[in-house]
Amino acid sequence: MNILILGSGGREHAIGWKLSQSPKVSKLFIAPGNAGTKSIGENIDVSVNDFESISEVVLKNNIEMVIVGPEDPLVKGVYDYFANDEKLKHVAVIGPSKAAAELEGSKEFAKEFMMRHNIPTAAYKSFTVDTLEDGYSFLETLTPPFVLKADGLAAGKGVLILEDINEAKLELKAMLADSKFGAASQKVVIEEFLDGIELSVFVLTDGTNYKILPNAKDYKRIGEGDKGLNTGGMGAVSPVPFADEVLLKKVEERIVKPTINGFTKDGLIYKGFVFIGLIMVNNEPLVIEYNVRMGDPETEVVIPRIKSDLFDLFEGVANENLDTKEIEIDQRSACTVMMVSGGYPKAYEKGKVILGLNNVDDSIVFHAGTKSEGDKIITAGGRVLAVTSYADSFKEALKESYKSIDKIRFDKHNYRTDIGFDL
Repeated sequence: MNILILGSGGREHAIGWKLSQSPKVSKLFIAPGNAGTKSIGENIDVSVNDFESISEVVLKNNIEMVIVGPEDPLVKGVYDYFANDEKLKHVAVIGPSKAAAELEGSKEFAKEFMMRHNIPTAAYKSFTVDTLEDGYSFLETLTPPFVLKADGLAAGKGVLILEDINEAKLELKAMLADSKFGAASQKVVIEEFLDGIELSVFVLTDGTNYKILPNAKDYKRIGEGDKGLNTGGMGAVSPVPFADEVLLKKVEERIVKPTINGFTKDGLIYKGFVFIGLIMVNNEPLVIEYNVRMGDPETEVVIPRIKSDLFDLFEGVANENLDTKEIEIDQRSACTVMMVSGGYPKAYEKGKVILGLNNVDDSIVFHAGTKSEGDKIITAGGRVLAVTSYADSFKEALKESYKSIDKIRFDKHNYRTDIGFDL
């Protein structure tokens, strides 16, 4: 079967890397892809949100399955675009419908879903510019820190955690009245702060049946010790040492099952990944947020630990018989460390030549922000490479990744040396 992956990051390279190992996959296409995906398939210079051009690519290349990497095309309705077109409806789309993608597209929608299906989460209220004064009053009922979340998609930047109530009020006004995050903050969810350690759980579902994938923990801050500005993710570890059988059973019974059952009860078409962001409060799991796709850089540690044929699992999703498929997980730890551009997540330069990639033997290098220029590979984004390694413990796996990073260089590159420091 010919397959198209939408996206251009480390997540899409990791998914493509795994699919390229399946005997059932004839040819991989990646749109738009990067310098790494070029080695496993054919890159096509098409935007993930240009549905018309995507459909032309699909029809021209006899593509029978489309795997959607990022959230944006899902929230914009790429699943529905295919399902409602006579020429395209035979193509399997791995990703939820537009209505179901609101789980990530709207924080308020996600909160209402959780309340409706008794899924444990933080108390909250949502506000618009017309109820700004009510928002101020609600903030006064909470104890700091204060959590403000832009309701819509804000490229991972729409969540603020603030200690000072006056600052929280100023930021609420900036979000609602001054459009700090554009249309994404036309509505803002204010949430009680939950103190605990975070865990990401990933589920693949056909809408009724599900498989729980390896769990992971990522590190968002640019600086050592999780300090400094938020990024798209500086590294990840899988499995998470504190996620024992007892905790994971609680997660499945209290969160995963009610979530999947909720799709059915609410009539939501959901065929794809569910990323559940959790926080442990007194060892009890609560949901911080849902994402309707795999995380990045978590994908770069989750996918390598799946020993089963990934295409076989996707086929189970498409045919709604995922319950008949087996999933085998590698018991080793996998860790990834992101190499990023100097200055990221603030302003950074692109076009730096990457050297030493051919010297890496003991790790897998997934490309994120890269592109080919002649016979050179150059930087093309803030997060450039994800260097993933296996070992019997996450500490040993990290050592391998750091050894491999020492062999790679590009001007002003940066990375964190303390991934997994809190485990």
